[in-house]
Amino acid sequence: SSINQKSIIMKHLKFIPAYFLFLSGIVCWAQDSADFVEFNDRKNVVHGVYLGLGGYYGKIAGKDTYLGSVKIAYVANQQFEVGIIGVGLYSEQNYSSSSFSVGDLVGGYGGLHLEPILFGKSKVNMSFPVLLGGGAVGFLDGDIDDPFTDVNDWEAVFVFEPGINVLYNISRYVQLEAGFKYRFSSNTNFIPEKPKNINGYSVGLGIKIGVFNMGRNRYKKNI
Repeated sequence: SSINQKSIIMKHLKFIPAYFLFLSGIVCWAQDSADFVEFNDRKNVVHGVYLGLGGYYGKIAGKDTYLGSVKIAYVANQQFEVGIIGVGLYSEQNYSSSSFSVGDLVGGYGGLHLEPILFGKSKVNMSFPVLLGGGAVGFLDGDIDDPFTDVNDWEAVFVFEPGINVLYNISRYVQLEAGFKYRFSSNTNFIPEKPKNINGYSVGLGIKIGVFNMGRNRYKKNI
């Protein structure tokens, strides 16, 4: 019986190397599979940066007003933008007095640009831009085409400008926007006080040029 027990033990011992080889194979396969799943199922988080240019038409104190903007922004996962923006304005106030021969309003403002984005993964998006900052405005003393025209009495203004945009993604590098904004500003101290502020709406178009989805997962596929 001892011989039979010894032979049985020897038979089992023969399977131990094969068993360990089998276990090591299972572990390696599991590691490879885990790495593969983690790589292909990772969240497709993307980032972007761009330079934006825009042109707008609006009203200040009921008068035609033209605005141009330049902004630089970072885009987080096609859901939120943060950056800086500068805006120049020209308003045909045509205000005349003993001290003004033309009296059109000119100036500029800028500051922090924030823009939450809805449907960021789609071809067409909607966003809600906000500008928070300040600037200065003044009346022209003469025609804007006159090279000797000066600006009288610059006045500092605080500006808060929310809006709504529709965005269209032409490609990974170009995006168009069309939107409506309303500008709220602090009061000015012009003498005579016209206008008292630069409140008013504006509508217009813009273009963004940059890279909107850097770091995208090129290997992620829909099964």
